[in-house]
Amino acid sequence: MAASPNAVRGALWMGGAVLSFCAMAVAVRELQRSMGSFEILFLRSVVMLAIVAALLPRTPGAWRTRQLGLHVWRNLIHLAGQYLWVASIGLLTLATVFAIEFTIAVWVAVLATLFLHERLTSPRLVQLALGVAGILIILRPGTMSFDPAALLMLLGSMCYAASIVLTKRISAQDSAPMVLFWMSLLQMPVTLVAALPQWITPPAASLPWAALIGAASYCAHYCMTRSLMQADATVVAPIDFIRLPLIAVLGALLYGEAFDPLVIAGAVIIFAGTYYSIRRDTSRGGENA
Repeated sequence: MAASPNAVRGALWMGGAVLSFCAMAVAVRELQRSMGSFEILFLRSVVMLAIVAALLPRTPGAWRTRQLGLHVWRNLIHLAGQYLWVASIGLLTLATVFAIEFTIAVWVAVLATLFLHERLTSPRLVQLALGVAGILIILRPGTMSFDPAALLMLLGSMCYAASIVLTKRISAQDSAPMVLFWMSLLQMPVTLVAALPQWITPPAASLPWAALIGAASYCAHYCMTRSLMQADATVVAPIDFIRLPLIAVLGALLYGEAFDPLVIAGAVIIFAGTYYSIRRDTSRGGENA
């Protein structure tokens, strides 16, 4: 049976998001050669703000929001997650960072239950159990392979999950471009102040990487949003998983990072729980429609 045009378009948009996420990680690794994490995030915010401002409607008040307080909280938490992500890229293999990122969906399910009063269904309990099992395989606490730096990315995933939960509330009134506009505008001065004590004038060779991380960040958000508009999560979620083997290959080719099969195995288990939960919740929604 041929795939529907919407499913194909959704898969292609998610493919764009996968490539964008990988490009962001490589850009961060390259920028870390010449500058600190906050300076990287500042340059990212500058580029993103320029892109989003250029695309916002040229109508009075197009950027105004009635949820400024929520935007502030969302972006403080999101910035914490971004900082931990950038720091983790400098301390861990790229594949390990991306594998731990797959726990975001697990933490979103937990936080949505606590703060959005969504039901903790049996599929989500399976997702939580497999998520914990997967992260234990990746981290291997109590063994010689355990790297404490991985806990930074785990905390970063929790911060990302909290920002997603807040975004769900914000998006009831504000559009995705608005969320990105306020993200860039609010994070830019914070990251600048944090970067100034150790500021290093960016060398000319780093400017293309700075442009790439900002453009790729915007593209990742945009492509993921469009993919979910075109197709169900059960269609696009498997495409998202492709970024793990892809980033593992890039890490090996560009930085000589060793391939760790347990990292892949743990990520597969986390993803399996997430996909199972999405599929069951989607089928229940269809039955209740």
